[in-house]
Amino acid sequence: MGATVGATGEAEILRRILSRLPASAALVGPGDDAAVIAAPDGRVVATTDTLVHGPDFRLAWSTPFQLGWKAAAVNLADVAAMGARPTALLVALALPDETPAAFVEGLADGLAAACAELAPGCAVEGGDLTVSDTLTIAVTALGSLDGRDPVRRSGARPGDEVRVIGDLGIAARGLAVLFDRFSGPGGEPLPVTAAALGALAPDAAHAVSRQLAPRPPVAAGADAAAAGATAMMDVSDGLALDATRMAQASGVTLDLERSTLGEDAAAALTGGEDHALLLTVPPGTTSAGRRIGVVRERGAAALTVDGVAYERRGGWDPYRDWDAGRG
Repeated sequence: MGATVGATGEAEILRRILSRLPASAALVGPGDDAAVIAAPDGRVVATTDTLVHGPDFRLAWSTPFQLGWKAAAVNLADVAAMGARPTALLVALALPDETPAAFVEGLADGLAAACAELAPGCAVEGGDLTVSDTLTIAVTALGSLDGRDPVRRSGARPGDEVRVIGDLGIAARGLAVLFDRFSGPGGEPLPVTAAALGALAPDAAHAVSRQLAPRPPVAAGADAAAAGATAMMDVSDGLALDATRMAQASGVTLDLERSTLGEDAAAALTGGEDHALLLTVPPGTTSAGRRIGVVRERGAAALTVDGVAYERRGGWDPYRDWDAGRG
């Protein structure tokens, strides 16, 4: 299996991580007690997200590279949803002693690749290493508004169009494939091998890849802000749940149009983890995503579909939906 993190030690693990990351873009990068990040307009957008083995990922299903990619992507999407440009990531790893040192190298490669593809100019600028019985990846992302106002989820106005940038429901279909095709009799996860993926139908394999390594439209967040978006948020927990949150924050009703949601509207409404951007824009805005509905004065329901209150339970709530027996 090679050297483990327990046998390798913190200093060497840190050296291996830093050697795989691009050069720092910070005023003071990794190596001191804290990084110093430029804040060109005096404001910093900050967010954090934690991935825990069990409720958030399975080691049998994800490669280290995919985990690093996903840990970066989910945080970059939150920065983008504020209309900001990601500038830095801070990464804390809690690793069991028996974790292979090569695993950490793969994780660093995934973090670096996600930043390079999704948010050029953003880099890992610091973090922390510790020991835990449960593998945990915690990432804090920082971003710059570059002189723009933040786009909050509370700004939707009656008459605005509801739009989306990115995929809806694909990652959820990938998760369904994983539980269906890559789970044993007792629900234990089975390895996702290249051969097993190759045996899947192309759309199923694509869905699995988007579940394990999402590609949110990060650059589109700042573009949408510049185009005049009035409200925006990352669709991480499912369109229905997140649209309801936006409607409640804005004091309006979001009325979605089922015909715009594709062949599998149910998956589009309830499936999470695609990390698309949900936004509202003034009518007639020529850019910023595809129309999926309209904002109305607040009615009896925060969310309607074709004018009918949407009352199905949708989206992911870890306190409600996590079943430790499936880990």
